[in-house]
Amino acid sequence: MTATAARRVSRQVSIGPVKVGGNAPVMVQSMTNTDTADVAGTAQQVFDLAKAGSEVVRVTVNTVEAAAAVPHIRDLLDRRGCNVPLVGDFHFNGHRLLAEHPACAEALAKYRINPGNVGRGARRDEQFATMIETACRYRKPVRIGVNWGSLDQELLARLMDDNARLAQPLAPDAVMREALVVSALESAAKAEDLGLPGDAIVLSCKVSGVQDLIAVYRDIARRCDYPLHLGLTEAGMGSKGIVASSAAMGVLLQEGIGDTIRVSLTPEPNGDRTREVVVAQELLQTMGLRSFAPLVISCPGCGRTTSTYFQELAARIQSYLREQMPLWRGRYPGVEDMHVAVMGCVVNGPGESRQAHIGISLPGSGERPVAPVYVNGTHAVTLKGDRIAEEFQAVVERYVEDNFGRQAATAE
Repeated sequence: MTATAARRVSRQVSIGPVKVGGNAPVMVQSMTNTDTADVAGTAQQVFDLAKAGSEVVRVTVNTVEAAAAVPHIRDLLDRRGCNVPLVGDFHFNGHRLLAEHPACAEALAKYRINPGNVGRGARRDEQFATMIETACRYRKPVRIGVNWGSLDQELLARLMDDNARLAQPLAPDAVMREALVVSALESAAKAEDLGLPGDAIVLSCKVSGVQDLIAVYRDIARRCDYPLHLGLTEAGMGSKGIVASSAAMGVLLQEGIGDTIRVSLTPEPNGDRTREVVVAQELLQTMGLRSFAPLVISCPGCGRTTSTYFQELAARIQSYLREQMPLWRGRYPGVEDMHVAVMGCVVNGPGESRQAHIGISLPGSGERPVAPVYVNGTHAVTLKGDRIAEEFQAVVERYVEDNFGRQAATAE
C-alpha cells in the first residue's frame, strides 16, 4: 500500500535530459537571483543549485545583455560537466529577445511564458504566437506560467462580467481562481493551435495563499492532462515560507497532483540560494515520494538533555551527509535511502537507534557517559571519551562502504 493517493496521469514532457510528468518522479527545480548578464556569477549559482540537487534551473532573460549571456552561461556549465537544463524566464519582451538572439533560443532547454504580460490587446496574440513559433522552430517545451500578481486583466474583467450576470454570482476570489485556470488552459490551446505539441507544454497557476493554491490546482488537475508545476509564489522568508510552501504543496502531492515543484523562498540577507532546493527535496523525501540524501532522525531535546552535544553531533552528521552526496550519488547507489538516528538520552534513544540503519544514543543529564551505537538494529559498539563525533562518523563511513559500495554490489 502506498502512502499517497494514486498519481495523477499526465503527459510526459522532455526538458533536455530531464523527464517531467508521465511516470517520471516529481522533479525539483529552482531559479537564480543573479543578474543573468553576469555570465560568471550566474553560471556559478546555477552550478551550485545543480550540485545541491536542482534538476532544472530557471534564469531571468529580461534584457538584450541577459539574452546574449545565456549561451555563454551554457558553455561555462558544459565545460564544468554540469548538464542541468536552463529555462528562460520571459516577461514583456520575450518575443523580441528570442527572435533577435537565436543562440539564446537554442541554448535554453525550455521557455517560461506568462500569458498575463506577453502583451496587450491585439499585440498579445501576435507576441504570444512569436514565442510559440520560436519554441516550435527550436523544438523546445514551454511552461505557460500564470501568476495572480500579473493576471490577464482583460480576461479577469470578462469573467467578472459573466459572473455578475449569474443568478447566484460566485465570490470574487472564486472568479479570480477561475481566471487563473482559464488563462492557462486557453493559452495552452492556442499554443497547440500554433503547432506546439501537447507533450511540450507544462502549466502552472501560482498564487501566494495556501488554500487558494490547493483549490486552483485541484481544479486544473481535473480539467487537463498537462504536467503541472507546483509552487507557492512569494512564499516568504525563513520558517514562514517553508511552512506555507510545505502545507500547500504537501496536500496536493498527497493527492497525486504535481509533476515538478519549486519552493520560492525569499533568501535571508547574504543567505544561501540553495536552501530552496534542500527544502523541496526534504518535502518530497519526508513524504516518501523520493529520496535525495540520508535522513537524520534526532530528538528535540528536553530537561534530560541539558548538554548541547547531541544537537551539535546531529548538525555535524547532517551537514556531512549532505556534503558527501555529490560524490556518493554515483559511487554508492541507494545511499540516499539510509536513515541515521542521533538521540539525546535513554528514553527513546535506543529504540529509535535500533530502527535506523545506524543510530547513536548519547547520554542525557546524569546518565553514564557512554554512547551505544546500533547498526541495522543490533548493538555494534559503545563509544566514550572526547572523540565520539569522529568515531561515529567513521562508523557511518564504514557502513556506507560496506552496504552501498562496489563490494556490496558484487556480493549481491
